[in-house]
Amino acid sequence: MNNFPILSLLTFLPIVGMVIVLLLPKKQELSIKVTTLIVTAIQIVLSIILLMNFNYAAGGINDASSFQFIEKFRWIDIPGFAWIGQIKIDYFLGVDGLSTPLVLLTAIVTFIATISSWTIDKSVKGYFAMFLLLNTGMMGVFVALDFFLFYIFWELMLLPMYFLIGIWGGPRREYAAIKFFLYTLLGSIFILLVMIGLYFSSMETLADGTRVFTFNLLELMNHANYTETGILSPLNPNNLRFIAYIGLFIGFAIKIPMFPFHTWLPDAHVEAPTAISVILAGVLLKMGTYGILRVSYPIFPELTYQLSWYIALFGMINIIYGALAAMAQKDFKKLIAYSSISHMGYVMLGMSALNTMGISGAVLQMFNHGTITAMLFLIVGVVYDRAHTRDLDSFGGLGKQMPIYTGFVSVAFFAAIGLPGLSGFISEALVFLGGFGNGTTRILAIISTLGILLGAAYMLWTLQRVYLGTLNEKWKDLTDLTTREYLMLVPLTIIVIFLGVYPSPMLNLMNASANAMVKFISDAQVIYGSLNAF
Repeated sequence: MNNFPILSLLTFLPIVGMVIVLLLPKKQELSIKVTTLIVTAIQIVLSIILLMNFNYAAGGINDASSFQFIEKFRWIDIPGFAWIGQIKIDYFLGVDGLSTPLVLLTAIVTFIATISSWTIDKSVKGYFAMFLLLNTGMMGVFVALDFFLFYIFWELMLLPMYFLIGIWGGPRREYAAIKFFLYTLLGSIFILLVMIGLYFSSMETLADGTRVFTFNLLELMNHANYTETGILSPLNPNNLRFIAYIGLFIGFAIKIPMFPFHTWLPDAHVEAPTAISVILAGVLLKMGTYGILRVSYPIFPELTYQLSWYIALFGMINIIYGALAAMAQKDFKKLIAYSSISHMGYVMLGMSALNTMGISGAVLQMFNHGTITAMLFLIVGVVYDRAHTRDLDSFGGLGKQMPIYTGFVSVAFFAAIGLPGLSGFISEALVFLGGFGNGTTRILAIISTLGILLGAAYMLWTLQRVYLGTLNEKWKDLTDLTTREYLMLVPLTIIVIFLGVYPSPMLNLMNASANAMVKFISDAQVIYGSLNAF
């Protein structure tokens, strides 16, 4: 596997699929859909091969030798600039225990979303071309180890998501798409500015001894590579690292989304087609927390340690605010959207603990939330396709009319609540154990447990209003699940139950990297303290 470019194949196979889709006549809608399905199915196969060949003992994080499936070559090399010197940008891909679960999640969710997209009948060719381009952007973010390359993939997602919401969305699709675009673009500007600042503050030594500015994420994590005069160098007593950290954090926080940058999400979800809501909640939100773990934490370890309480605070706000907002919703999709905001708060709380249990819990929660929330949006899509409404108050008694469908609903709802035996319980338990284990975040973790109670309240209330009680005669002709809907819901249900009963395979996958992250941040306090970087 060492010489097989599996990560490039995972990332760029959708581009090949997009080209094929664009070459097909627009009338051949079935061929277009089948092509997309085959591409996403191959991605699942490749991600399974990745898992089968993964070295669970390798830590990754800041050690290039312990990253796996590395692909690296000089991509851009421009010598001779008077004041900049040589411009060097690498095509650098690799995975560790933090990114591999998210690569698998992306493959699973995009495959399920392809099946969900089968009913698309408006500009089918354009839809699936944009869908596949979005797929490449998402996958690229999780495997890129060069900051410039990471940023390209990060930006690549913006365009297809804008069109997928703006063209194929609901009545207020233009408003939702523009709002999503502006918020995300604002975050991208912050990330870009910090990226440029880091580039001109650090240098790596090439094989021939030449010193050049670098975008290499792993080199940016090494304090020894920074110049004494760099604007973001810990060696510079007048550095702007604190401001850069806040800017970078905001850039990633918008994508999570973290309160108060969250308002774009409910609008985007309500207007987006079901399949795009599945991708948005299942994968895109995770890119914000992943960016913080991959970029912010190891490049600014001293500030991460100092600001951990504030990260936990915003996690707590997300948990409680998202849950309270969910309780107030009458639109089924908006309820799930605010539920996502609440559950991403658990990820932030786990990350803030800065211990192995907390970080493992955070990464596991990212994966679990991706599968659970994908299930929840599919559930909303099933009932909307039949009833053409998402008004919670207009339903009642659907469990009698659609018993099998209601069974899947129960699994998804109880997993979201965190019922023992389902995947949501394990990750939330680890998050809280991690939060309790850190004296800095303990009080905030205790307050955050209120989110469990509130989550149970709005989920059970929704279950009662929509699926229990007397059947509304208006819905007496609704049919139960179709074969296509089984194909969407069964795989996700299996994952939710399996990881709830036996989470070890996923925890073992990320354990070494979580340990490496904790050790790196801990060791950095001594190093950066001696540099007077605080």
